[in-house]
Amino acid sequence: MTRKKILWVDDEIESLKPHILFLQQKGFDVSSSLSGDEAIDRVRKETFDLILLDEMMPGKDGLTTLEELKEINPHLPVVMVTKSEEESLMNDAIGQKIDDYLTKPVNPSQVLMVAKRILDTKKIISESQTKRYISEINRFNQKLYGAMEPKDWLEAGKLLASWDIEFDESPDVGLLQTHTGTRKDWNNEFTKYLDKNYRKWLVSKDCPILSPDILRHYMLPLLKAGRKVLLLVVDCMRLDQWMTVESLVSEFYNIERESYFSILPSATPFARNALFSGLFPDDIAKEYPDNYRDGDEGSLNRNEDKFLADFVKREKIKLASNVRYEKIFDNTEGEALAKRAADYYQADLVAFVFNFLDILVHGRSNNVILKEIAGSEAAFRSLMKSWFTYSPLFSIMKSFAERKEFTVIITSDHGSVLCSRGTIAHGKKDTSTNLRYKYGDNLNCDPKEAWLIKNPIDFRLPRFNIATTYIIAKEDFYFVYPNKYNEYIRQFHNSFQHGGISLEEMVVPIAVLTPK
Repeated sequence: MTRKKILWVDDEIESLKPHILFLQQKGFDVSSSLSGDEAIDRVRKETFDLILLDEMMPGKDGLTTLEELKEINPHLPVVMVTKSEEESLMNDAIGQKIDDYLTKPVNPSQVLMVAKRILDTKKIISESQTKRYISEINRFNQKLYGAMEPKDWLEAGKLLASWDIEFDESPDVGLLQTHTGTRKDWNNEFTKYLDKNYRKWLVSKDCPILSPDILRHYMLPLLKAGRKVLLLVVDCMRLDQWMTVESLVSEFYNIERESYFSILPSATPFARNALFSGLFPDDIAKEYPDNYRDGDEGSLNRNEDKFLADFVKREKIKLASNVRYEKIFDNTEGEALAKRAADYYQADLVAFVFNFLDILVHGRSNNVILKEIAGSEAAFRSLMKSWFTYSPLFSIMKSFAERKEFTVIITSDHGSVLCSRGTIAHGKKDTSTNLRYKYGDNLNCDPKEAWLIKNPIDFRLPRFNIATTYIIAKEDFYFVYPNKYNEYIRQFHNSFQHGGISLEEMVVPIAVLTPK
C-alpha cells in the first residue's frame, strides 16, 4: 500500500527529528521544510497528504503560509502546531479551515493520533464498519431461526434503515452488495411470517401497533394531559428517509422515535384512512358507506378531516376549538400555509398532511430526469433531505417549536419499496391500477409472488361487490398484465412503489417531538 506523505514545516526542524523518525516507523513518508516559502514551493511541485505547519516562523508566519497553501490546494489537510493558546489565533486558523491544531511541546503519540485521524479515518471506519455489520447482521440472523415476534421485525426495519444511512456516509461496494442480499433475505422471511400471522394480528388483543392504533396510542394521552398537538403526516415517508432528516429536527426538538406496522394494502386509501379514523377499512366502509363507493380510487381519501374529528368525538376528547386540518399537495400551498402558521396556534389539535414524497415517488416512474436524479435508494434519501431542508414542512416545524405548548407527532401512512421483478396479474379492465396491490372481480396471481385474498373480510378490507378480490405483491414484485408485459417491465423496473408486503413499506416511522 502507498505510504501517506506528510510535510512538516518548522524552522526548528532538527529538534523534531525523533518525532519524524517515529512517524516513519509507523508507516508515513515524512519530509520537512524550514520556512513557509519553501513549503509553498514544494506543495506546488509535489503531492502531499498532510501538512504539519508551525505557527511561529521567521519570515512568512503560519497563518500567511496556510492561506497560500489553501489557494494552491483548498482540500489539502493542514494541522497547525503552535506555542500560543490565544483564542483569537485559533479562531483565525479555524476560519481558514485548518483540520486540527496541536500546542507545543507535542509528543510523538499526539502527532501520530492526529495524522491517523486525518489520513486513516476512512480505512479505520471501513474496517470497523465491516466488523460491526457482520456482527449485527449475524446476531439478527440467529433470531430468524427462532420464534420471531413483531418487535423483532420492527428491529429488522430499523437495522436496515440504520445501515442504509451509514453506507450513505461511507459506502463500501462489497458491504453494499452484502446488504442488498440481507435485505432480500429478510423481506423473504418477513413475507413468510406475515403469511402465518397477519390475519391473527387483525383479531388479537396482543397484536402490534397498526395503522388504526396510532392516534389512540400516541395522540390521545397528550390531549388528555392538556397538551396541544400538531400531527404531521408525510405521505409515503420511509423509516430511512425520516432518520436521514432527524438530525436537522433535533436542533429544535427532543425526539422519541419509534415505528409501527402499516396495514395492508400499505397504501394511502387504506392505511391513511385507518390512521385518521382509528378504524380498519371494513369498519370504515360500514361507518362511512360513501367513502369506498364503487371503489373510486381518485376520491378514497376525501374524508380524512371528518375521520379525525369523529375519532376525537368517539374517544370523548373535549377540545376548546375545532380540529384544524389541511392537506398540502405542493410547495406553493405549503409556503402559503407556513406564512400563516400563526393562524393555527390557538387550536388544540392541528393536522397537516404533506403529499410531496408520494407525488415524487409516482412522478419518478414517469419522468426520465427524476429517475436519473433519484436512481437509487441512497439518491432518493439525498433528494428527500434536500427537499426537507428547504421545505415549508420544516419551516412549519420550526415555527411550532417556538410555541412550547405544542407537542408534534410526525409519521407516515406507509413507505415504499424499490421494485425489480414483475409478476403477472389476471383481471378485468375495471381492476384498480395500482402496481403493488389490486382489487377487482375474480383476480388471480402467482401465489409465490403475491397474496390472493378471496375473502376481503378476513383481512379487514371492504367488498365493493360480491365478487371483489384483492391481490397484494410480495417483496419487490410489481404487477404487470400479460398483454402489456414488456411495456410495464420497461417503464416500472427499478421504480418505487407501495401497497405491498415488505419491511420498507410496512415498517413506518413515528416520532414524538417536544420543543427544546
